[in-house]
Amino acid sequence: MDCQDAQIRPSPIALSKSPAPNFFIVGAGKAGTTSLHGYLHQHPEIYMSPVKEPCYFAPEIRPENFSPGFRRHLERQTRKLKHILNDGEPVRPLGWIAQDWDNYLRLFRPVRGEKAIGEASAAYLWSSAAAANIYARFPEARIVMILRDPAERAFSQYLHQVALGLTRLSFRRHIEHALRVPHGELNIYYPFLEAGLYAAQVKRFLDLFPRDQVRIYWYEEAWSNPSHLLRDLFQFLAVNPEFEADTTRKILERRRPRFARAHYYLKKLNVWRPLRALVPTSLRPSLRSAAFRTGGSIRIDPADRQFLIDYYRPDIECLSTLLNRDLSSWLI
Repeated sequence: MDCQDAQIRPSPIALSKSPAPNFFIVGAGKAGTTSLHGYLHQHPEIYMSPVKEPCYFAPEIRPENFSPGFRRHLERQTRKLKHILNDGEPVRPLGWIAQDWDNYLRLFRPVRGEKAIGEASAAYLWSSAAAANIYARFPEARIVMILRDPAERAFSQYLHQVALGLTRLSFRRHIEHALRVPHGELNIYYPFLEAGLYAAQVKRFLDLFPRDQVRIYWYEEAWSNPSHLLRDLFQFLAVNPEFEADTTRKILERRRPRFARAHYYLKKLNVWRPLRALVPTSLRPSLRSAAFRTGGSIRIDPADRQFLIDYYRPDIECLSTLLNRDLSSWLI
């Protein structure tokens, strides 16, 4: 990989007078962006798009590019949209993806004088076009990214896919499939590994946006002290830094089915939800505990981690040089 690839700076285009975002959380996926979206939403001076991952500026993230399995997952999301948007207009199919400009701006109509207006689409970091597309519309926007050890990021994405019933393979077999699958159609294997190749991704944004408009956080540090992270981010967004968000709830916390094969088939046959509905509400937390392992007890196998360290090593070294940051902890 050439760490010095250049980026052409596009010319800004005319802006809309409708409320529109002035900051973007661009990734990385599985680095806490969903929790961050929820915490920022609590701040009275911040407006967050009610839909996370609209992906408007990432042309790769479009329904026609998705595998049938991913399309079914998106279709399930569509049922929630009319309640989330709640503006009386018909909801277009296929989940949260905003494919045209007017539909995208619809997410920001409820803005009522908030200083910081934002959205979070983790695919923007991976997308080859999103940085330039955002800059063309909003050259003064502020960019927020959280970077996570790429091996741990991949493992977290794998666990999420297992929990959704999208795969029943072991982590190593999942990696091996991802290494063989052709690039193009978006599925559980692509861009599973590519999403952790940060160097070129970060450089696309730094080539376009002034450095003082870009805030880069490191997952391992940031989420060890969420209050400090939010205080710094509030200052970056020019809102009251003293506001204290409730960070007790973690969204999309790491979990793994205790009986992965049974969970996979229950999901595939669409019987998990009806079975859960038969359980009294008061007993559902106990059901979740019986069905899933959660938290720090779920760890990547050392051999799988070493395999991914070797895969990501050249990119990590490029990123270290680009940002003048010691990333040796990612290589252990």
